[in-house]
Amino acid sequence: MNIFEELRWRGLFSDCTDEEELGKLLGSKSVTLYCGFDPTANSLHVGNLVPLLALRRFQLAGHRPIAVAGGATGMIGDPSGKAAERSLLTRETLSANIAAVKGQLARLLDFEAADNAAMLLDNADWSAGVSFLDFLRDIGKNFTVNMMVAKESVRARMNDREVGISYTEFSYMLLQAFDFYKLREQHDCELQIGGSDQWGNITAGIDLARKKLGRTVFGLTLPLITNADGSKFGKSVEGAVWLDPEKTSPYKFYQFWINTDDRDVIKYLRYFTFLDQAAIDELAVKHEADPAAREAHRALAKEMTDLIHGAEATAEAIAASQSLFGKGTGDVTEAMLAEIQESAPSLEIDKAEFDGEGLGLIDLLAQTELFQSKGEARRAIQGNGISVNNAKEPDIERRLTAADLLFDKHILLKKGKKNYVVVTAR
Repeated sequence: MNIFEELRWRGLFSDCTDEEELGKLLGSKSVTLYCGFDPTANSLHVGNLVPLLALRRFQLAGHRPIAVAGGATGMIGDPSGKAAERSLLTRETLSANIAAVKGQLARLLDFEAADNAAMLLDNADWSAGVSFLDFLRDIGKNFTVNMMVAKESVRARMNDREVGISYTEFSYMLLQAFDFYKLREQHDCELQIGGSDQWGNITAGIDLARKKLGRTVFGLTLPLITNADGSKFGKSVEGAVWLDPEKTSPYKFYQFWINTDDRDVIKYLRYFTFLDQAAIDELAVKHEADPAAREAHRALAKEMTDLIHGAEATAEAIAASQSLFGKGTGDVTEAMLAEIQESAPSLEIDKAEFDGEGLGLIDLLAQTELFQSKGEARRAIQGNGISVNNAKEPDIERRLTAADLLFDKHILLKKGKKNYVVVTAR
């Protein structure tokens, strides 16, 4: 299928300007396209993935992608989808952030391809040297305030009397339009893609290229992703899910995808993975027949962790997950427990508590987040709902001693299948 057909099948097509002409263009030659991101942190997160992976899809279809880092626009802050003004970042911070995410982009885009190698550009390269007066004369005169106020990203903020919008953020649209104009002029870029909240900014760039260059360019938007429960995609209990393994470990990253809502998993396989339609349709049939088997979830988690962290990190994350949710601890390594402990509820206990006759299981369970009282813990043991180091424990009189400590310092307690605590003896 062509790139339009693939985007539609995957549910990644929201809107576009002059769809018929753009379709002809994409079918007739290799097109240069771009997507921008403001480097507001020293790592990308999963919320950035849809447009960046769309660049990869276009590249695989033979087109040339440009990722534009907002060294200039990042100093202003995009008001789109924001209820309040962003904190302003320094040029030094933005430069450091761009350098940090360059390696992450190399996992998503091919910068060495023979015919359509990806490019990473910083819009500060063509914006920072332009004086304020020159920008107002050469760029600002092409826009009416009436048109800018009509854009959704601006109007929504203006309607909020308590917050409003500063002149700084009001000007963001002009800077993004300037990007598209310069990319068309310098790199023959004919298409900009972005989330549906970028429609106003994208069309502003289309107008500027037409007025300044007399050239036609196109815009295509992708849907903003929300979870089935209506919450914003890309957040976990701990916050954003980052691509940097130092900020979100490969194990946590894998678990984020494994824990996808049953209602979202097939949709996310289409949105985020590069599995073909036949493979995803097969997983959809299996998921419909037996969602508890979680085959689709495992496929999603493996594909995404492979993509971002590589096959070796994925294998380690799967092994750690199996050690937590499987049976027995024969294959559990100390490194796996350390990985699990980083993202699991934990409890520290004085190691002396395990000397002699040891510590009663009920007493220990009552100190964890799993139970509110000893009575509740006792009933769970009697109901065969408690595991110690992945082994069911039916004895309410059970006492834990030093012999139960994995690697002389850990005990893994589980309530049912999904609730667990790592106890560490210090």
